[in-house]
Amino acid sequence: MVMTEVTEKLLAAKKAKGMTYADLEGVVGRDETWIAAVIYRQASADMDEATKLVSALGLPEDMAEILTVPPLKGSLDPQIPTDPLIYRLYEIMQVYGMPVKDVVHEKFGDGIMSAIDFSIEVEKEPDPKGDRVKIVMCGKFLPYKKW
Repeated sequence: MVMTEVTEKLLAAKKAKGMTYADLEGVVGRDETWIAAVIYRQASADMDEATKLVSALGLPEDMAEILTVPPLKGSLDPQIPTDPLIYRLYEIMQVYGMPVKDVVHEKFGDGIMSAIDFSIEVEKEPDPKGDRVKIVMCGKFLPYKKW
């Protein structure tokens, strides 16, 4: 993935301020993963959210407007990702994608899960054998139209 200049500036400011996405969640009033999506230019903020974000990061106010522009979504190359974490998520879909699809169709019928009417949360679950990553995806079911 090639980072945009905007993303690089936002991430550098976040690091310089020593802020976490959870810190930014408290300032912006949106989920930390959504804020990360705005920073990586995979989501757009409204002007109030964008202003709060750039202000918290100590960036120029005029940068807020950039964050309100609907981005070109989908930042991964069409090849298998090489970043280990992203690769594992890809691998999970390779292994469990068809089983999940079958279970969704069994419970809901023929359709898809929306990625527009959608939320995702990343949680840390302490475990004595090693902390666990818990990812919760929640999307509206959209049945295929018959005509």
